[in-house]
Parts: sequence; structure tokens; C-alpha cells
Amino acid sequence: MRTATEWFEHYGQSHTNPINKAIHWVCIPLIVVSTLGLLHSVPHPFPHPAMSWATLTVLASLGFYLRLSPTIFAGMAVVSSVSLGIVMAIANAGLPLATISAAVFFVAWLAQFVGHRIEGEKPSFFEDLQFLLVGPAWLLQFVYRKVGIPVDFRADASPAQ
Repeated sequence: MRTATEWFEHYGQSHTNPINKAIHWVCIPLIVVSTLGLLHSVPHPFPHPAMSWATLTVLASLGFYLRLSPTIFAGMAVVSSVSLGIVMAIANAGLPLATISAAVFFVAWLAQFVGHRIEGEKPSFFEDLQFLLVGPAWLLQFVYRKVGIPVDFRADASPAQ
């Protein structure tokens, strides 16, 4: 597995244009929430209302983040919880979660592709689907740097794939 530093450096290579970066700051969170909204809308066999395909996806993604860094894991656990909370609030308000999520998902991805067109680089996930999980963590590491939270790149000692 690549180290956190390797993931972030590689992801950052196709995200240097200020317009593309600004689009990502807006659209990545929208894509995260809308994806979870779509997954929450899919019928599931779970008896508890907080359990859904969205919740299982978050739990699986947290495993990826834990391998990157305990600090990234902690931050992404908070981000994921807030995102699931937004999804649950929309669903509990009786609003059409699937419709809202699909519209936001479409518009946010359209904007992302416009940003990459401006950048002149293809989206990283075309190379490796794991970059879909790296994007939110890449943004989080900038927040950590800004507020002075050290990121524990414990995984940096492991061999890269």
C-alpha cells in the first residue's frame, strides 16, 4: 500500500490550478454527502434506521484511512459522522433524499470535470479508484496543517506497492 505522503503527493500533482483546487474544496464534500445520500436511499435489510449501505461504506472507508494515519482516521471519522448526520437530517425531514442526492452528485461531478479540464489533467481516480477516498483526506491534511495538527504518517514506514 502507498504511504499517506505518496497518496497526497500523487493526488496533488493533478490539483495545482487554483480554480480546480477551489472547485474541489466545494465539490468533494458535496460528493461525499450526496454519495452517502444515494447509498442510504438504497433498500437494505438492516433493522436499525441508522444502519444502511451508507453506514457500511463509511465503516469500510475508515479502514482505509486508519491504514493511512491514525490522525487522518480520526478526522475522517468526524467528517463521515457529520456527513451521515446531514443525510439522516434530510431523510428525517421527509425530503426526497435520493432525488436531492442525485442532483447534487451530478452537479458536483460536472464541476469537478470542469475543474480538471481547466487544470489540463485527468481526475486521479481514472488511474486508481482508491483516489476517490484520497480526495477527502487530501483536503483534511490541509486543514490539519492550517491549524497546526500534526499528521501521524505511521504508515510511511511500510513498503509502497
